[in-house]
Amino acid sequence: MLACFVRVIDTINENIGRAVSWLTLFMVLVQFAVVVARYVFGVGFIWLQESIIYMHAFVFLAAAGYTLLYNGHVRVDIFYGRMNERGKAIVDLVGGVVFLLPMCAAIFWTSFGYVGRAWAVLEGSPEGDSGIPAVFLLKAMILVFCLVVALQGLALMARAILTLTAKAPPAPEPDMPGEGV
Repeated sequence: MLACFVRVIDTINENIGRAVSWLTLFMVLVQFAVVVARYVFGVGFIWLQESIIYMHAFVFLAAAGYTLLYNGHVRVDIFYGRMNERGKAIVDLVGGVVFLLPMCAAIFWTSFGYVGRAWAVLEGSPEGDSGIPAVFLLKAMILVFCLVVALQGLALMARAILTLTAKAPPAPEPDMPGEGV
């Protein structure tokens, strides 16, 4: 049952991470178009420039669970890297309970009203009609971030419990070296 939960959450974050990773290509292409339009043709489009900010936010906030899945977040592992699997499982379990889940809950709790107010008025761009009229969607990504990281944290903790009880599924490995970082 616990192993099934881990697989489901891993699969969800894997799919989200792979889907939003395509936005990095689109960010590069849009940034190229903005530069060419501005410096070659002398025109600018605020909505196009804002779209880069939206894509950047979607990549980093929605793919945070994917990054946690592949252990890609910054970690001070003076001791962790040298630990055996059981020691790592204890650190992952305690770290999830003491640090990760409370931080996700705190961010969610403090952001909920902020996001709710943006949705209540369907907050748009500060640039008026020239910008993207969907700042409320951008702000909602804060809550998505909390959910995907908390879910992956629960999966990480469940995997740690399975490791400590000698029933752990193997941790996912990236397809290519450096992928997922």
